[in-house]
Amino acid sequence: MRVRSDRGSATVLTVGAVAAVVLVLTGVLVVVGAVRDVHRARAAADLAALAAAGPAVSGADVDCRAGASVAAANGAAVTRCVQESDGSVVVTVVVGRHWPPGWGGLPAVVSARARAGVVDAEPP
Repeated sequence: MRVRSDRGSATVLTVGAVAAVVLVLTGVLVVVGAVRDVHRARAAADLAALAAAGPAVSGADVDCRAGASVAAANGAAVTRCVQESDGSVVVTVVVGRHWPPGWGGLPAVVSARARAGVVDAEPP
C-alpha cells in the first residue's frame, strides 16, 4: 500500500489565500473610488451653486457661467443650472468615472445636486 504525501498542499492553499486577498482588495478599491467620486461631485455641486448664486447677494441674477467655471475647475460638468422662484439657484453636476476595460455594468458618471441662495431672515 502506498501512502499519499501532502507535499505541495501549502502552495495551493497559499495561492488560494493570495487570490482571495487580491479579490477583496479590488472590491474595496472600487468602492473607495466610487465614494471619492461621490464626494468630489457633491463638493463641485456645492461650490458651483455658491458661485452661481454669488451675484444674488447684490440683487443681480444668478451667474450660471461662473458656476460652470467653478465646477470645471473641480473636475465636474454642470448639466443643469436653474434659478428658483425664491431667488435661489439649483445646480446639478456630473463627474465622469474611468473604469478599466472589461468592467461593464458600472456607472460611467456620478451626479450631485446643490442649492444656494440669499437667506432673508431677521436676526433673533
